[in-house]
Amino acid sequence: MDPMENELTSIISLTKPSIASSPAGLLDEYLATLDENDLSVIQVIMASGGDKAMVLINRGENMGSRFLITDEGATIGRAGESAIFLDDVTVSRVHAVIEKIENSFQLRDCGSLNGTYVNNGSVSAVVLQTGDEIQIGKFHLLFVCGEKKVERH
Repeated sequence: MDPMENELTSIISLTKPSIASSPAGLLDEYLATLDENDLSVIQVIMASGGDKAMVLINRGENMGSRFLITDEGATIGRAGESAIFLDDVTVSRVHAVIEKIENSFQLRDCGSLNGTYVNNGSVSAVVLQTGDEIQIGKFHLLFVCGEKKVERH
């Protein structure tokens, strides 16, 4: 008997199947994992008409944490006084800021060492839209707001 006859070959997929072919897909995937109470909190933000926003940690330490963004905006960084505290050396002390400008929320990099990314593209400043994925260091955050989606140019 040939020893190769008994050898089995199989293919194992090590990647997680994902519906997240777009930033909105990431948000839909995230929302599908929430219980009714957590989902209702996010639905309130989405119904706020753009007055409030929220950042959700989708990947990294403290996955599932939520941070409310109001008219005052929020700082993001490794400094203890940051509104969105991301405790890792890949994050600058004062990494980025989210500011409310008129009826939208803008993410601005504050000269960070590793940069700030939205939907896999490096940004210095960008108006955020619901479903945008923000990457700061090893953290992946999802942005949620009640504004209507507009086309970026």
